[in-house]
Amino acid sequence: MAIDPTADYNPDNIFAKILRGEIPCNKVYEDEHALAFHDINPQADVHILVIPKGEYVSWDDFSAKASAEEIAGFVRAVGHVARENGLVVRGYRLLANIGRNGGQEVPHLHVHLFGGGPLGPMLAR
Repeated sequence: MAIDPTADYNPDNIFAKILRGEIPCNKVYEDEHALAFHDINPQADVHILVIPKGEYVSWDDFSAKASAEEIAGFVRAVGHVARENGLVVRGYRLLANIGRNGGQEVPHLHVHLFGGGPLGPMLAR
């Protein structure tokens, strides 16, 4: 399903349900600004999703509407999760898919952390 990153936030998306505790997740970190959990369909040895707790559809929505405290808290959470999961020394990849061409599948901002081994090329050709 193509995601319109400019659409209004849909509170029935899967990540909103995870944040409300309606759907379980394999949590690795949580604070007042973010929740991080293992992806149910991992694409690397380590594949963790980090989501803000606010209702933001995309990175554009988040960067335009979130408070400075929310933005700083989310970015710090991503860094904390990478460090705590041993990804920094050997390297890792951050990925945020935005909209149809970016491959966004859930209308809630989320960042993928990939690591645990060589990740290959940035884009499939």
